[in-house]
Amino acid sequence: MKIAIRYFSKSKKGNTEKIANFISEKIHVPALDIFNPLEEEVEQLLLVNAMYAMDVDQAIKEFLKNNAEKIKCLININSSASGASTLKVVKKVADKYHIPVSLKEFHTVASWIFINKGRPNEEDFKKLEEFLKDL
Repeated sequence: MKIAIRYFSKSKKGNTEKIANFISEKIHVPALDIFNPLEEEVEQLLLVNAMYAMDVDQAIKEFLKNNAEKIKCLININSSASGASTLKVVKKVADKYHIPVSLKEFHTVASWIFINKGRPNEEDFKKLEEFLKDL
């Protein structure tokens, strides 16, 4: 099964990139940022992202638009300081480009300024590892 990992983060804390790199280590697939287009069709795209002002960044929307025909199934993996999931927003964009989205997602809180200090933490990464086993 061909799997790809793409992530987008504009945070200086790097929570999203940490999550993407953790996944990469566990499933032995390189984690690349979304400015690296998909080179071939993938069965599963693990899209690691974060919530920004109750939305995902425009760069994610452009990535999905430009790579839609190469994605058989998108799996949403995200974090946010507010605790809000990006699944609904990502699914709305994916639906626009006819990209199937798994309703199984991984979501965790992330630290931001003084909120959720130290997150994602070891327990969050253990939960992520369990989630990856089910894929």
